[in-house]
Amino acid sequence: MTAAIKNNSKIFLLLILSFSFGSNSALLAQIERKNFAIINPGESIESIIEKAANVVPSKEQYAWQKMEFISFIHFGMNTFTNKEWGDGTDDPKVFNPTRLDTRQWIRILKNAGAKLVILTAKHHDGFCLWPSKFTDYSVKTSLWKNGKGDVVREFVNACNEFGLKVGIYLSPWDRHEKSYGDSPRYNEYFTNLLTELLSNYGKISEVWFDGACGEGPNGKKQIYDWQQYYRVVRKLQPNALIFGMATDIRWVGTETGIGRETEWNVIPIDLTSLNKEEYNSVHPVDLIYNPKDYTENDLGSREKLTTAKGLFWYPAETDVSIRPGWFYHEKEDDKVKTPEELTNIYFNSVGRNGVLLLNVPPNKMGLISSNDEKNLIGFKKNLNAIFKNNLLENSQVKTNLWKKSFKGVFSNKKTISCLQKDNFSVIEFEMVYPKSFNVVMLQEEIQLGQRIEKFRVDYWNDKEWNECARGTTVGFKRLIKFSPVKAKKIRIVVEQSRLNATIKNVGLFSESINNAL
Repeated sequence: MTAAIKNNSKIFLLLILSFSFGSNSALLAQIERKNFAIINPGESIESIIEKAANVVPSKEQYAWQKMEFISFIHFGMNTFTNKEWGDGTDDPKVFNPTRLDTRQWIRILKNAGAKLVILTAKHHDGFCLWPSKFTDYSVKTSLWKNGKGDVVREFVNACNEFGLKVGIYLSPWDRHEKSYGDSPRYNEYFTNLLTELLSNYGKISEVWFDGACGEGPNGKKQIYDWQQYYRVVRKLQPNALIFGMATDIRWVGTETGIGRETEWNVIPIDLTSLNKEEYNSVHPVDLIYNPKDYTENDLGSREKLTTAKGLFWYPAETDVSIRPGWFYHEKEDDKVKTPEELTNIYFNSVGRNGVLLLNVPPNKMGLISSNDEKNLIGFKKNLNAIFKNNLLENSQVKTNLWKKSFKGVFSNKKTISCLQKDNFSVIEFEMVYPKSFNVVMLQEEIQLGQRIEKFRVDYWNDKEWNECARGTTVGFKRLIKFSPVKAKKIRIVVEQSRLNATIKNVGLFSESINNAL
């Protein structure tokens, strides 16, 4: 056993059944774990760090994170007017997809690997893709199906048929509605639309609120009643997560599909105004949350935590369109992102502790275009090829606490969790024979918190350890590509963590490398 491992006396390994603690649930019960934490005045930084290490995702947030890849469908008036942001004055008769097939959308997206799909039920132009009883600016005054159609209904039915979760985008900004800018009246109107969507279409898993806001016809800027919107969602779809201008999921800050190198899920929020009764409510952070800019590069470092007045679990959704625009434009048919570009985006979104939200816009016929489908298939093939074989399967695993090494921890029925009480720990893997690799994957058990602050990956060159990869945060998943290396042994070195680091899984992969004997 290496000297580096011998010098760390606090490591132990715990085998737990696949993705579930089962009889080991006592690990989760050692401390009260919530997706937020109160910071008391004058609390020490050590105490704040300990609390940050024990903030965990809600059950719904954890399920969302595990999906990894979800999809957006931007479809509406803009599809037919060749715009990105319509002004709400276009004739609804323009909306007339001649071959609309939501089953085609969902089949393609499922084959690409998406687990949830979000439809733009109403964009900024105010046009509703369902026959709302609160406005005539909807499909019921279009030529499509003689005004008898309902895109949302067909979309939901297709998702249910193919087993994908349903998401709804509803823009608070409305450039058509006359009450916009008269805040109380418009908030009632928007609440009515939201209520229709969340009451009449079955289970909704994600509600997507855009933050765009402008002046209404009266020249006044609309003031959105966010707390009222939250209450509607929590009442009608209690298991749904709210994106963006709410407390469940945040925008990563760009529309490039690229996440931060250091992506913390636990970030500061001022919770000092919560009283005891509010603290014990189901969604206490909803009560005091005011949407703000969470797009700066550093959101959750130790430096940020020193002045924290509260903490909450606020993971990043990383959005990007497969085309330059969000809606379909014929001139962009030759500008669809290639499988290689999409693969790189996956590494820099999912591989940086985010969830990838990839937009795929249907064309004027109401179909996803062949170029988009072809590149999505290529993207899925790339991921399958890279992650098909974990080279650490059946490797020998060594730590200082176990007198004997063991193997097989990466079978389908077992995963590994390493808990250490020092800020430095090592896990060493020895493969059956030397293999070439250029991709490493790390996953924390985020149900115990996000804790790793700094790590590196070393390989043994038959004489000494050499570094091949280095990173900061891990979270649900971290992927790093590097120049190809051939070795029989590697080690994961956690150089700094908040309390006990937890490593749920380690993967070693080769991208376009032949590992034949």
